This record gives sequence, structure tokens and C-alpha cells, in this order.
Amino acid sequence: MTKVVQIQKSSRSAGSSALKLHKTFLEAGFNSYILTLYPDENDTDRIFYPGKLSKIITIINDKLNQFLTSKSKKEFGLFSFTVLPIDITGNRHLKEADIIFLHWVQGEFLSIAAYRKLARMGKPIVAIMHDMWTFTGGCHYSFSCEKYKSKCFDCQVFSGNRKFDMSSKGFIKKKKLFTSFNNFFFVSPSKWLMDCAKESSLLKSKPVYHVPNILDNRIFKPTSKSLARQVLDIDSDEEVIAFGAVSVNSPYKGWDYLKQALVLLSEENKSDKILLLIFGKSVSSDLSASIPFRKKYLGYLKDEISLALVYNAANVFVTPSLADNLPTTVLESLSCGTPVVGFKTGGIPEMIRHKENGYLANYMDADDLSRGIKYCLHSGIKGELLPEFGMGKVFREYCRIVDDTLKFKI
Repeated sequence: MTKVVQIQKSSRSAGSSALKLHKTFLEAGFNSYILTLYPDENDTDRIFYPGKLSKIITIINDKLNQFLTSKSKKEFGLFSFTVLPIDITGNRHLKEADIIFLHWVQGEFLSIAAYRKLARMGKPIVAIMHDMWTFTGGCHYSFSCEKYKSKCFDCQVFSGNRKFDMSSKGFIKKKKLFTSFNNFFFVSPSKWLMDCAKESSLLKSKPVYHVPNILDNRIFKPTSKSLARQVLDIDSDEEVIAFGAVSVNSPYKGWDYLKQALVLLSEENKSDKILLLIFGKSVSSDLSASIPFRKKYLGYLKDEISLALVYNAANVFVTPSLADNLPTTVLESLSCGTPVVGFKTGGIPEMIRHKENGYLANYMDADDLSRGIKYCLHSGIKGELLPEFGMGKVFREYCRIVDDTLKFKI
């Protein structure tokens, strides 16, 4: 029986992708385990944690990363430069693993030196790229910057004009790592990110697979809208616009554009029957005051059944992301039959067929975003998950990757 160990920072990382893939592996008869830095609300005997020393190191790493990036330009989002290495290679499950999957392990968790320690175990390592960090000098999304295609330096995330900055150091460390070991394999959930990876200096000669994120369509499926609204205490005649993210005010998620779009919509539509349904963390009083419609906050939703209820209760889901890979929320909403409005960026156009299962708005165009919301509210279109994102098809691709990588010889 093939033993798979997946490593993640937390179950919330990258749309809980590690946990979803883990459950699917178990159902298919794999011997699957998860190593996670932070406690998991879905805790079982198959989820284990680093030792006390590793936890102490991550606390120090977090402080160091905060200090090193304290003067970064927040509009460009995260920049991860983990300093101290953590050695998790002594763990029994990792020693016994046939294949290791790396999910979102950045921030204070795994440094490049920690990657190197894992690589020295001689096992195939499949790195699932949930953003651009793997092939940049440290940023998670480069926006319009294309230096990753040659060499990162003088990073836009930081002020000044330096050829040898943190992005340069991070880039050099990754280059040494990926040229020293041939047991790394890479998976991109979106075609967009795969194309970026193949154009990058670091991964252009490496094996990069395109496999979407796993989605359990036994949970995320159309159900009674009236029942969903009854559970969430929403009137049956309301027009519900849903929006959500792990962190609502993330610079990647485009809240300002949604706010502008809602203001434009309110100027055309004075109805008191429009409700904005929000789930996620970091909803501040400033965000609340800027919304021209009635709103209902659900906080961070830990379970998939509650999320499925939200999508089924909504008339439209809006994802105004400015930088995104293959947002799980879009897949979930479409699978529940609710159309999605989003910008033409990242992997979002791969999931939405314009005016068929949603609306693709021009990038950073709040006016077009507003038109998209209005279109989905009044046109009667339904959300539909495209065939290539079906659970069975996606998992067969993962099985193919397992077969390919198990043929690897160091």
C-alpha cells in the first residue's frame, strides 16, 4: 500500500487542499497522513505535528519574517523569507513515506534549508503550487513583475533600488536547491500558474503538471435554496450577493473594487431586498460602514456543509480577486449551482464561461464588476462546474502523478 505524507502549515492553507486530497487518498486505499504545523479541527490519528523544538523555531521565524518585511509595500501582499530551518526528517511517517506532498508551507514554517533536508531523504517530493512563491524570490504573487523569468532582484515589494536584496537571496537559494536535486515534481492547480512556472528561470526545466484542486461534489452540490435560507435566517424574497475569503481584507482579494461595484449597483437599484452575505476573517468596522446594502456576517466557516449552505442561499457569488491561482470558492459556488462574477485574472477565466455560468469582468474595472453582479442577479443563469474539475477526473490525474513519481530513482 502506497504511503503518502502531506505537509501543510494549517488546514486553512490554500483552501484546505491537503485535507481534501488526504481524504480522497484514504477513500482510494492509500495509506495517507498529514503533517501540519498548527492544530487541525479535523484532528485524527492520521494527522501529526512537529515536535516542541520545531514549534519554538517557527515562533522565532515568524518574528524574524515580520521584522525583515516590516517595511514592505502591503499592496503587493505576502513576502516569505524563512530564516531558520526546521528538521522534520526524523519523523517516523516521513521516513516510511513513499512520496511526500508539499502544500502551503511558507511563512514561518519551512525554509529553503528545510526543503533541502527533505530532498536529501531521496524520496519523490511533489510541491503543489498554490501561488507563485515556488519560483519567485519570495513574493507570493508578482502582479505585473516578470523578473522571475530571469532573476529576481530590486523587488517591487520593498523600497529602494538594490540588486542584491531579499528577493535576490531567496531566488539564489531556490536555484541552488532545484539544480542540486532531481526528486522535485511540481503541480499547478491552474493552467495560468503552470504557464508562469514553465516560463520561470527556476522551473523551466522541471516537470510541472497541471491538476486542479480536489472538490468534493458530494457536499458542494445544488440543494433547496429555500431550505438553505431558512437555516441561515434569510428571507426567501431577498437577492443575496455572497463574498468570502479566509482573510476578507487581503490585498489579493480586491475588496475595494467590490465596494465600488456595490456603490454603483446601489445607485441604480434602490431595492431594500438586496443582502450582502459575507464569510471569512478580518471584517473590520471600516469594511462594514462602506457597504451600501444590508449585510450579514457569518465569520470564518470551519466546515464544508456550512459553506455549501451559503453558496446555495446566494443568487451570485463575487470574487473580485486581483491576484489568484484557482480560488476554491469559485469551484465550490459553481458546483452548488450559483453563478460567479470575477475579474479576468489568474486561473479565474479557466472556471467561468462568460455569461454562461457566470460573468468575467475586465480586470480592475469596478463598473464592469457591477454589471456582472446585475447580470447574474437578473438574467436567470445558473452556476455550473465545468467537466474538467470533476472529482473523479482530478483524482485520476493525481494517481497518474503518484505512478510517475514512484518510478523516480535518485
